[in-house]
Amino acid sequence: MTPAVRALTGAALALVLALPVQAADRWAASWSTAVVPLDEMKGLPADGGDFTIRQVMRLSSGGQRLRLRFTNALGTAPLRIEGAHLAHSVGAGSAAIVAGSDRAITFDGKPGVTIPPGAIFLSDPIDLPSPALQPLAVSLHMKDAPKTFTVHRAARTTAYVASGDQASAADLPGATTLIQWTQIAAVDVSGPAVETVATFGDSITDGSGAGVDRYERWPDVLAQRLQADPKTRHIGVVNAGIGGNRLLKDGNGPNGLARFDRDVLSLPGLTTVIVLIGVNDIGTLSREGEVTAEKRQAVVEGLAAGYRQLVERAHARNVRVIGATILPFGGTKTYRSDADADADRRAVNQWIRTAGVFDAVVDFDKVAADPADPSRLLPAYDSGDKLHPSPAGYQALGSAVPLNLLVSPARKR
Repeated sequence: MTPAVRALTGAALALVLALPVQAADRWAASWSTAVVPLDEMKGLPADGGDFTIRQVMRLSSGGQRLRLRFTNALGTAPLRIEGAHLAHSVGAGSAAIVAGSDRAITFDGKPGVTIPPGAIFLSDPIDLPSPALQPLAVSLHMKDAPKTFTVHRAARTTAYVASGDQASAADLPGATTLIQWTQIAAVDVSGPAVETVATFGDSITDGSGAGVDRYERWPDVLAQRLQADPKTRHIGVVNAGIGGNRLLKDGNGPNGLARFDRDVLSLPGLTTVIVLIGVNDIGTLSREGEVTAEKRQAVVEGLAAGYRQLVERAHARNVRVIGATILPFGGTKTYRSDADADADRRAVNQWIRTAGVFDAVVDFDKVAADPADPSRLLPAYDSGDKLHPSPAGYQALGSAVPLNLLVSPARKR
């Protein structure tokens, strides 16, 4: 190499090094749900075959490209999807899609996919620029219903079932309606700085007491707040709540310790988890025979040990964990709600506040409790069963999470 060529090469290298470095796009979950098995799904064609199901879900953060995670996690046989389409929905409560937004979904370039039992399968990236809080319509065409569906039962969002292949149809008039998500677990968005906050819990995170097609669960409120602040618009919020779920024992779905890795830690872009679980562990003790002091102590100590396990597993993946205190449930008829039950709840909450295991604490108990009787929900925040919050209660919970807790340390520097 001549001196002149070396000089030119050095100058070119210096120019390249001087150029600003563009952050590479990454994937982060913008919507997801926790799943349970279902042996029979109502609303399918009489012969159980050749149908299209269109499901609506709302992004929390936006992105230029999308990627979908289909699931057969709880299936007992291979799941065959003949074809799938993605589009912008005109809005929750409608099967119609926005004109010009329909995209065929592919899997390694092919229109269909067979997913083994117990597995998930990511779609190819889809070029469909989508703003934050955009509702999506995901349409699946199947010729045979699976023997065991993998679903989220309490979607609080309407899905539509029609006969035949109508995955690309502009609308599905006359379709049968369902309130669940089926065989889909997540939607990811791509961007240079996108992040995900997961909310992990039971029916209070799942949104029991919230309206259908209303987006008024507390994680929905939190997502809306993040998008209203320019400093936090890169952060999405996903809901990993299951109604009736317990941390320590199976109930409605696998116990929280069993499903934490699949429903939460597997999500791309995850930086923070907010944990609100334990009320069902305390309350359902009365359904398992005589309630004794020893059994009560075992639940209180078991929850503390379980929380510690969640935190250690999350920290191993550099994910922060925020603990949320358990809301009061005095007076509910759902399960035991006497003074002993409230004492157990208060003992667990005191541990959450003071043990120093969580990276931060959000005190939902103090937000939701009636000052006149802290063992009960504030009447305005009660959905009517003295256990689940009303929409006003969910608004208060979602508004109580400090947004600065959700910004990753790397972005604060």
